[in-house]
Amino acid sequence: MKAICVTASRDLELRDLPAPEQAAAGHVLVQMAASAINHGDKTFLKMPAAAGPQIPASRHDVWGASGAGRVVALGAGVPEEYAGRQVAIYRSLTRSPDSVGLWCQTASVPYTSCLILPEQVDAMDYCGSLVNVMTAYAFLEEVAEAGHKGVIVTAGNSATGHALAALARARHMPVISLVRSEAAAAALRALGVEHVIVASGDYGAQLAALAAELGTTAVFDGVGGALLGEVAAALPVNATIYCYGFLGGAAPLAIHTSLLMMKNLTIRRFSNFESATVKQPARLTAALRALQALIANPMLDTWRGPEFSYEQIGEAMAYSSLDGRKAILTA
Repeated sequence: MKAICVTASRDLELRDLPAPEQAAAGHVLVQMAASAINHGDKTFLKMPAAAGPQIPASRHDVWGASGAGRVVALGAGVPEEYAGRQVAIYRSLTRSPDSVGLWCQTASVPYTSCLILPEQVDAMDYCGSLVNVMTAYAFLEEVAEAGHKGVIVTAGNSATGHALAALARARHMPVISLVRSEAAAAALRALGVEHVIVASGDYGAQLAALAAELGTTAVFDGVGGALLGEVAAALPVNATIYCYGFLGGAAPLAIHTSLLMMKNLTIRRFSNFESATVKQPARLTAALRALQALIANPMLDTWRGPEFSYEQIGEAMAYSSLDGRKAILTA
């Protein structure tokens, strides 16, 4: 089979490999339809330490963590409901030495890295979104258990921002989505997102009033920098800021100590890998089952960009989009 593999110099090359013929216990073999190239696929390729203690093992050094396809074989112990089904995959959800990365024609992954998709949807619409959806789900689980009643999302028009808004609505949990432009705000409102604020001009007073009214004391921050400093000033007492990304680039975060003391603010990081939802097998299985009933929501789709063949991996990795669309590798 064709596969895109990592070399010793942390580059990518197309290789011919033997296709897996039998699924290991607890694993499924998946005939891959497509894989979206996510930000992590690029970052961890050149900076493997950014992935934490270790990058999930992949036999034959096949790369790729997100994708979608159809299950063609079950290993021992895999529920029969996975047989022949199309699935969305986030390989990093369950680490296994028997896994094969997803940038190949036939992948091998634990079934607990797979979300069964409805037959009426196009699997390619979910070839890169399970990472966003699971991140949103695990975050909402964590903040609810911490006693928070509502959420502020600093990158409201990102794929994870869309997933948070959709999943929080299913929980009847209020969300305030911050966006950069009126066009982005209009797009979110058209999708039914109720509380959208454009983070420009003198928006702080509007955010403070709405946050106090809705009790949004948990912040999912994918931006950092100056924006997060502005948001912190508008937060209710006893709010917690969960840092997840840094779209704000190198700009530092500045929060006066008096603000932390007066509002009793907490700042911590969020990692879906460290969440109870992902770390505890029973909770991960329950999460995948719960998301199976919600996944057809169009707000949970992959933001598809142009399609590339495996032979075009260089062009696919170089592709970037201002609106967050992802290059799609087709098998």
